Amino acid sequence: MSTSDFDQFRPPEPRRKGRNFGRIRRPKRRQRTDGSAEMMMVPEVEFTSYYGRAIVKPPPWGDLIASYLFLGGVAGGSGLLAFGAQLTGRKLLCRNARLGAIAAVSIGGAALVADLGRPDRFYNMLRTIKPTSPMSIGSWILTAYSGGMGVAAVSEIDRLTRNRLPLGPFRGLLSFAEPVGGAVAAAFGPPLAAYTAVLLSDTANPTWNAAHRDLPFVFVSSASLAASGLAMVTTPTRETRPARVLAVIGVAGDLIGTRWMERRMDPVAAEPLHQGRPGTLLRWSERLAAAGGFGALLLGGHRLPAALAGIALLGASACTRFGILEAGINSAKDPRYTIEPQRRRLEERRAAGITDDSITTVG
Repeated sequence: MSTSDFDQFRPPEPRRKGRNFGRIRRPKRRQRTDGSAEMMMVPEVEFTSYYGRAIVKPPPWGDLIASYLFLGGVAGGSGLLAFGAQLTGRKLLCRNARLGAIAAVSIGGAALVADLGRPDRFYNMLRTIKPTSPMSIGSWILTAYSGGMGVAAVSEIDRLTRNRLPLGPFRGLLSFAEPVGGAVAAAFGPPLAAYTAVLLSDTANPTWNAAHRDLPFVFVSSASLAASGLAMVTTPTRETRPARVLAVIGVAGDLIGTRWMERRMDPVAAEPLHQGRPGTLLRWSERLAAAGGFGALLLGGHRLPAALAGIALLGASACTRFGILEAGINSAKDPRYTIEPQRRRLEERRAAGITDDSITTVG
């Protein structure tokens, strides 16, 4: 503040109203006893997404990943079936199951790499092992299975071509490593068939996450259908008895497991499994599984009916994988499938008396 010799001649400024040393005077509020001071003037806001847009980002997966899910089930089930045939001396069943398994895992792996865009993205997942990541563990399961089944399949191809493969001194080593490779493939077969279900359900996707408790069992049953169906198509009936037994067990597990899964899911999150193209695929999956199971049980001893039953089982497994994948993608596109199950879980926690955690506390 600047001063001047003429300040003494300046008249005093009048006192400003409403100010007291820079502080605003506020009138004292009258005490209300009718409860009107506690009334909520703004109604509770109904939570919706921004302009109805998706809350959870839908995964950019298409037919390549759906094919990988299906072929992974074929490979996993065939590896276990081939090991059983190896132990019981069913050479044709063992050979066909191994060749079908290596073809399935090769084509499925190619589809996975094509979806990733570059092969090095798959290689980079093998640089470390992360037990909490289904994708990391799944990459190692796929690699271990492919290695074991590759050894067993090369041995089968060498015998099929009457030792014409240019193996040289490694042929003796291959004959020693063949049963070990078959056992390794059998050990990693069930995890290969199930880990993709864990990969899907370990996400924020509404439908997949709601099915996380039972989806692995459904995928394992689906893999049993695919492996037994492939064996019934490619192998004479005199050696397919184990495949037919596996088919009947797989059909029962698939039908019962799918119903049980839907029953334990949130009813809103389960709606995409019955709507649109996914609903059509899953309904056909049940029909084909039932037809294939009856064919394997009643007509499995005849070559043509057994092959038709095997095709039905393969179709049922494919419809299951494609349908569940598409249902999850559709559920992520509609915010309703994210919001309503969350609200229901919140109300259940509050009804149970849980009101002091980060979920139920309103801050």
